[in-house]
Amino acid sequence: MSESPPAPLTTADGVPLKVSLRRAVRRSKVKAFLLVSPLLLFLVVAFVMPIFDMLWRSVDNPEVSTQLSRTVAALEGWDGESLPDEPAFAALVEDLREGQAARNLGLLSSRLNYEKSGMRSTITRTARSAHAIEPPYREALIEINATWGELDTWKLIRREASPYTPSYYLAAVDRQLTPDGELVKVPPHLEIHVSLFWRTFWMSAVITGMTLLLGYPVAFLLANLPLRHSNLLMILVLLPFWTSLLVRTTTWIAILQSQGVLNDMMVAIGVIADEARWQMIHNKTGTIIAMTHILLPFMILPLYSVMKTIPPSYMRAARSLGGRPFLSFRRVYFPLTIPGIAAGGILVFILSIGYYITPALVGGQSGRFITNNIAYHMQTSLNWGLAAAIASILLFVVVVFYLVFNRLVGVDKVKLG
Repeated sequence: MSESPPAPLTTADGVPLKVSLRRAVRRSKVKAFLLVSPLLLFLVVAFVMPIFDMLWRSVDNPEVSTQLSRTVAALEGWDGESLPDEPAFAALVEDLREGQAARNLGLLSSRLNYEKSGMRSTITRTARSAHAIEPPYREALIEINATWGELDTWKLIRREASPYTPSYYLAAVDRQLTPDGELVKVPPHLEIHVSLFWRTFWMSAVITGMTLLLGYPVAFLLANLPLRHSNLLMILVLLPFWTSLLVRTTTWIAILQSQGVLNDMMVAIGVIADEARWQMIHNKTGTIIAMTHILLPFMILPLYSVMKTIPPSYMRAARSLGGRPFLSFRRVYFPLTIPGIAAGGILVFILSIGYYITPALVGGQSGRFITNNIAYHMQTSLNWGLAAAIASILLFVVVVFYLVFNRLVGVDKVKLG
């Protein structure tokens, strides 16, 4: 006679044990999600959504298709070899009349003016006279402004009729499309963004190297001094965090200017003549010096956190095996500090790329970063699409840098504390 299978395990209330465990795990997951949901919501609202909005603005192009809808429709069958037929000019007049009545042609004129200089005044002037324009519309429009008789103007309208555009990204790398769709460089007097990108990356690398050069011995001293002395020095390292960034930056202006503290000291001790004072402000030198000082703690702290975990017995063992001090440091101690160097390097470099206040105050024209140009387009030129495209490229470069760093060093080896 065969034995009956064992009865499934149940809880005290008769529920199968597996079902009860699944319910408990599900409840635990729900509770954990509810606990982190405020932080998740904050990250979505304050971080994810602004990034998506920035990426959207960098390609969004609704002005022409929305405010010149009749004109765009009339140009659908146009061959582009000669000026459009009369219906296209009539459609343009209707669109301008409607826009003038609604007073919403500002965005359209600005958008087209980004691509072709003079379009803002052309559209504004034509819109003011649109109510009085009578057929034939082609001759009337050309008489008001000769720009409407140029083939390139109509090619531009048809090209920018798409709701999405690469023009902002092209302008961000000093490129543009010709009326025939050919990719070319912008005129030399307008080439600015590529040089600003290279300057930002180069100066950020120099600042990172300077903070490493100055921060490594400080971190080494902090890690090897007795606790009562290292705590005092750590307070001095952290002291800049207790002072406003604006105050620290303006202090460097007082120190580095031609009539500043440093130049006065150099003249007083006879190092330089009074008429040969050093120019260290409103240029690259001022930006590098000020930002190196401001970002130095971000290099010292990761280095210190790694050095503090290295047992002193390692160096003593290397010395006892016949290694000279420098050789023991290079072969034993320095490799163990690479995670701290990596953490401080990536932190300082990424922070440097995104800095705005310090280059704006002490950089002048030669020490400005690409971030200052983003602020210009956001606040002055109001070309938000171009600002978003530049910021998107900057974000892309940072992500690529992070991926390369992860491949060469490994993010898992980075230690921040």
